[in-house]
Amino acid sequence: MPPINLYSDTQTRPTAGMRAAIARAEVGDEQRRRDPTTTALQERVAELLGHEAAVFLPSGTMCNEVALRIHVRPGGDEIICDSSSHPVVAEAGGPAQLAGAMVRTIDGDGGVFTGEQVEHAIRTRVDRYAPRSRVVSVEQTTNMGGGHVWPLQTIHDVLAVARRSELRAHLDGARLMNAVVASGVAASEYARGFDTAWLDFTKGLGAPVGAVLVGSQALIDEAWRWKQMLGGALRQSGIVAAACLYALDHHVDRLAEDHEHARRLAEGLSVIPGVRIDPSQVETNIVIFEVADAPAFVARLADQLELGALDAHRVRAVTHLDVSAADIDRALSVISDRA
Repeated sequence: MPPINLYSDTQTRPTAGMRAAIARAEVGDEQRRRDPTTTALQERVAELLGHEAAVFLPSGTMCNEVALRIHVRPGGDEIICDSSSHPVVAEAGGPAQLAGAMVRTIDGDGGVFTGEQVEHAIRTRVDRYAPRSRVVSVEQTTNMGGGHVWPLQTIHDVLAVARRSELRAHLDGARLMNAVVASGVAASEYARGFDTAWLDFTKGLGAPVGAVLVGSQALIDEAWRWKQMLGGALRQSGIVAAACLYALDHHVDRLAEDHEHARRLAEGLSVIPGVRIDPSQVETNIVIFEVADAPAFVARLADQLELGALDAHRVRAVTHLDVSAADIDRALSVISDRA
């Protein structure tokens, strides 16, 4: 029996229905805006997030990097984001290399920071010694913060501070639909007020490739320029855009199952000796718990269970499309036997 894969929701594989959608996709040259499936996806996501225009990109990381680059000006600008956010911990120093930007980090609560914290982080003194605060980035849901959903009011507070200080605002929507399903708040409400936002399809939504960046027409035109510089068009991208459209039609509501499986996992872990977790902190599909030696714990279970050690003590487990309730029960049994 293969190991249960709780390493990440990026581990999902296309379902039979998604593969069929890929096979019948109508395609054309994306660079000439003649791929009808990609165009349909871009228009749908722009409407879903309440923005004017959109561009299809291979990954969420590329969405972040392209967006940050079009917001940052040459000459020492600074990005404000949480210390656990993806551009800081998982993009290989991309903001420095690609945008030429400083990063000023905030230690939020589970990845969620406040408007007041942003206000304190903004460099108000304009002189030749300091970088210039330029953009604030919000990650919905928080990844390394534990899958927390940003409250809408907290987002509004952050955006209000950004606007008063003439900062741009970017929404990292890697797991935006998890937040939508968990909270009942529309994606457009979360994305409202941001200059750019994006939606990922390769995590809980189960597609093999793809994310869509949205913004004003002018910003998306500039994003297309950076897409060209960083690798160019995808040609007949409708092959993979079809999987993303299928995901929007079939895989959004079912995210609630992943959330229920995560809560089930957290509650089971909470009674296992040597494991520390507060199940009430699990809001979506990410479960982070503590053990005495995380790398050794993960290695000890690897033949039965794939997990990720975040540091010396923290372990991350992520539920997704390919994990069933029975898998959760089996995972808990394995952990209980070997913890």
